[in-house]
Amino acid sequence: MKQGNLVGDFQVPPHPKGISIDGRMVTLKPLIASQFAEELFLSNSIDKDGTNWAYLPYGPFESLETYSQWIKSFEGKEDPVFFAIISKKLKKAIGIASYLRINPKDGSIEVGHINYSPLLQRTTEATEAMFLMMKWAFDNGYRRYEWKCNALNLRSRSAAQRLGFSYEGVFRQMAIVKGRNRDTAWFAMIDKEWKELECCFKEFLSDDNFDHNGKPKKSLRSLTKSLLYKVDNLDST
Repeated sequence: MKQGNLVGDFQVPPHPKGISIDGRMVTLKPLIASQFAEELFLSNSIDKDGTNWAYLPYGPFESLETYSQWIKSFEGKEDPVFFAIISKKLKKAIGIASYLRINPKDGSIEVGHINYSPLLQRTTEATEAMFLMMKWAFDNGYRRYEWKCNALNLRSRSAAQRLGFSYEGVFRQMAIVKGRNRDTAWFAMIDKEWKELECCFKEFLSDDNFDHNGKPKKSLRSLTKSLLYKVDNLDST
């Protein structure tokens, strides 16, 4: 009878509540309505048709007051733990993300509730924000880092694999969101993969990788693609 490998050297990692994470281009700080709601609301208002909220279970928010109340609803919670993503160049909050399904006992943590305003989308700052969150998780002893999204959200699925998350399958009819069925696609990376993935991010984010127009010479996808785990590698016997 096959059994999993013994995990003899595992130590329970810390909980992320209350932390801040500082990078070269962005800083992640605990999301507090009184500090960041107005900046985020105005940044999000650039998205005139509400596309950013299509696959999220909340939003768009019609007023600053309702957005502030939404933020206040989870400020004191242990899970999820939300962050404001602050651009050092723009000197304001232009996106959010969170840790959720935080399970220190088993060393598992998920990134989600990612909502980048148009000011953050498709920028190097956006990539650094994701890198900083995964780096904190693995540097502090988490074994598994997850990404889940609506299976119909092709942009999110593509982003996950660009960032080095391996596809693990679809949970069918997992939820009802805004009155519609949601099948959920699962992606993850594990601690054994992190060292190589971290090198990919460092190479991509280095100044040497960008030309005088700010365009990357090597895409992150090209660096991470060969490291993705294939589901059909699983032994079904």
